[in-house]
Amino acid sequence: MIVRLTRLVISAPRIALLGGLIFVIVAGGYGAGAAKGLLAGGYSDPNSPSEHANTLLDQQFGRGGLQVVLKLDAAAGVDMATDPTARRVGNQIIDELQTLPYVQKPIVSLWHEPGAAASLQSRDRNSALIFVTLSGGESKAPAYADDIAKQFTGKRDGIAVSVGGQAAVYSQVNQQTSHDLLVAEGIAVPISFLLLIAVFGGLVAAGLPIAVGVVSIVCTFALLRALSEFTDVSVFALNLTTALGLALAIDYTLLIISRYREEVAAGRDRPDAIVTAMANAGRTVLFSAITVGLALAALVLFPMYFLKSFAYAGIGVVVVALVAALVLTPAMLMVLGDRVDALDLRRPIRRALGMGAPAIIPVERTRWYRSVQFVLRHAAPIAVVVVAVLLVLGAPFVSMRFGFPDDRVLPPTASARSIQDDIRRDFAESMSSPVTIVVRGASAADLSTYAADLSKVDGVASVSIPDGRFMNGRRIAPGEPDDARGEYSIVTVSTKYGPTSEAGTTQLKHLHDVHSPGEAMFTGLAQTNVDSVGAIYRTLPWVLLWIGVATFILLFLFTGSVVLPLKALVLNVLSLTATFGAMVFFFQEGHWGGLGTEATGYLVATMPVLMFCVAFGLSMDYEVFLLGRIRESWLESGRTREDSDHAVAFGLASTGRVITAAAFLMSIVFAGMIASQVSFMRMFGVGLTVAVLMDATLIRMLLVPAFMKLAGRANWWAPGPLRRLHDRIGLSEEATTRDSTSPNALTARVGRTTAR
Repeated sequence: MIVRLTRLVISAPRIALLGGLIFVIVAGGYGAGAAKGLLAGGYSDPNSPSEHANTLLDQQFGRGGLQVVLKLDAAAGVDMATDPTARRVGNQIIDELQTLPYVQKPIVSLWHEPGAAASLQSRDRNSALIFVTLSGGESKAPAYADDIAKQFTGKRDGIAVSVGGQAAVYSQVNQQTSHDLLVAEGIAVPISFLLLIAVFGGLVAAGLPIAVGVVSIVCTFALLRALSEFTDVSVFALNLTTALGLALAIDYTLLIISRYREEVAAGRDRPDAIVTAMANAGRTVLFSAITVGLALAALVLFPMYFLKSFAYAGIGVVVVALVAALVLTPAMLMVLGDRVDALDLRRPIRRALGMGAPAIIPVERTRWYRSVQFVLRHAAPIAVVVVAVLLVLGAPFVSMRFGFPDDRVLPPTASARSIQDDIRRDFAESMSSPVTIVVRGASAADLSTYAADLSKVDGVASVSIPDGRFMNGRRIAPGEPDDARGEYSIVTVSTKYGPTSEAGTTQLKHLHDVHSPGEAMFTGLAQTNVDSVGAIYRTLPWVLLWIGVATFILLFLFTGSVVLPLKALVLNVLSLTATFGAMVFFFQEGHWGGLGTEATGYLVATMPVLMFCVAFGLSMDYEVFLLGRIRESWLESGRTREDSDHAVAFGLASTGRVITAAAFLMSIVFAGMIASQVSFMRMFGVGLTVAVLMDATLIRMLLVPAFMKLAGRANWWAPGPLRRLHDRIGLSEEATTRDSTSPNALTARVGRTTAR
C-alpha cells in the first residue's frame, strides 16, 4: 500500500504539493479561530453525584453556575461593615450586578448577610467580598466574568474593586494558555530548526520537517474547531496539537530522509531511493502512528471532556502528521532531488578547517556499533544498574496524590489567583469553596437538626439553611428563605479547610456520615474533587487494558514475536514510573521550588493519566523505529544467537543517531511548554521532556540491547498458532521486498554503510 502510494505521489509530485498547499490554506483560514470555541474546564465527571446536584441547583433554584468574587478594599482602619462610603459603594455594585441578565440570585454580600461576616469580611475589617454566580456554564460564564471585570475593576470613592472567582480563573487560564502557546512555539520552532540544521547539515533538508509539522498543526486546529461545534473541547488540546504535531513531523520526516540518504549512498537513483525508503521507513512510520494513535485514543474512555479532548487532538494530529509524512515528504524529495542537500552549512566549515568530505564507513566500524557491543558484553550488570536507578527515581511515585485544579494553577500575578490568596490568608472562613448539599424531602424542623449536627463537624465554620445559620450546634443568625423551593432545600457548609486538602477530604467524609433527614446530594469543589478522582481511578484499569492489549497486538503483528511486545510493555512502565516519581518530587512535594510552581500536596488528577498515554505512545514510537531495523537485519541472517546479537547491534547502530536526534528534538518541543504559566501545563512539559529523554537514552540505548542480549533467540519466539497467524496477517519485510523497485532491495543489508 505504501509503495503504491509513493509511486503515485512521485509520478506527479508537483500536483501533490499544490493540492496539499491549497488544503492547508483552506484549513488554516478555518482553524485560525479555533481557540475562541474551546473551553477551559472539563475536569469533572458529568455523570457524577456532584454534577447531578449542580443540575438540580440550576433547574430548581437558578443557581449552581460558576462563581465570581468581587473584592472591595478600603484604606487601613476602615470598617467595611459600618463605613457609610463602603456600604454605599457595595450596594451600588450589587444594584448594577442585578441588572446583568447572566447574574444568578442571590448575590451574597457583607451588607445583606451580616451573620456571615467571618466569610465576607477580612480579619482587619478593611476588605469585603461579594459573591455572585453566573449562568452559561463553562462555555459562556468565563466571558461573562471578563465583562464583569472590565465593568467593575478599579476604584470607586477610594474603594478598590478587583474580580476573581472560578469563572475568572477559567477565563484567565484561557487567556494565559493562548499566550503560552505562542511562547512555546516561539521557543520550539527556531531551536528545532537550528538543531535540524545540525542533524541534516543543510537548510533545505532542515526545513522539510518544519513544513510537515506546520501542516499537521494547521490541519488539526481546523479539526478541533469543527469538533467544538458538536461537543465540548478543551483549550489545552491546542498545546498538545502544537507540541505533538511538530514532534511527530520531525520524527517521521527525519526517519524517512535518513533512510532516503542511505539508499542514495548505496547507489540507487532518486525514484528507487524514495520508493525503497518509503517501503521501509514509511512502513515503520505507519506502525508508529497507529501505536501512538491507539495510546491516545484510550483517553476517550474517561468521562471528563478535558481528557477526551486530548484524544480528539492526539488522534487528529497523528493522522495528519502520518498523511503529511507519507505524501508530502516523498513529493518534496522528488521535486528537490539533489537540492535537498543544498545550502549545506557543513561544507564551508569543513573547508575552513581543512577537512575533506565525510568518510563513508561500514556500520560495524561506527562509534554507535562499538558502544552497543560494549552493552552486549556487559548486559547483565548494565540491566541491573539501570533498573535499580529507575526504581530509585520512581520511589516517590508510591506517594502520589490526585486532586482538582484550582486558582493556584495560575501565576501569583493573575488577579483570580491573587484574590484567592488574599482570601486564604486574610479571611477566617471561605465561601468561595463551600460544601453545598441539596436536600430533598426534609421538614423544616428536621433540616434544622441536620444543620446543627453538620455545624459540629470538625473544621466546619458555619452551616446555612433557609431557616437560619448555625455554628457549633446553635442557631446564630437568620437564613435565606429563597434556599427552599418545593421539596428541595439548600444547605451551605462553610469550612476552614481547603477543599482539595487531605483535611478537607476527611471532613467531607464526616459530613457524609451525618444522618440526613432526606435525600442529600453533595456538590462543591471538595465533592467534585472526590468524584473526579474516583472517576479516574474507576476508568484507569480499562485504559491500561486498552493500551496494553493494543500495543501487544500491534508489536506482535510488527515483529511476529510475543517476547518483544512483553519486553516493551515492561520497560515502558518502568521508565514512566521513574518519570512520575520525578513529577511527585517536583510538583507534589515542592522540591527545587516546585520548578516555579506552588506545590499543593497533590498532582492535578487529569495530568498523570494524560502524560502516561502520551508518553507511552511516544515511547512505542521509538520502539517501532528500533525494532523495525533490528528485525530487518535478523530476517536477512542465519537466525542464530550470534545473528540475534548482531541484529541488535546493527539495528541500534543504524538507528541510534536518528532516534537520539529525534528524541532530543522532540524534547525541545515539549520543553517549550515548560515556559507555560499554567502550572499543570508546565508539569506536562517537564514530564514529557523527562520521559522522552529517559526513553531514548536509558531505555533504548541500554536496557533494550541488554535485555535482548540476555534473551537471545528467544526474542523472536511465538507459539506455533500465533506464528502461523502472523504469517497470514502480519506485516513482514519479505512482502515489502516484493513491492520494491529492485528484487534485492532489502537484501545484503549487513554491508550497509553510513556516514560517521
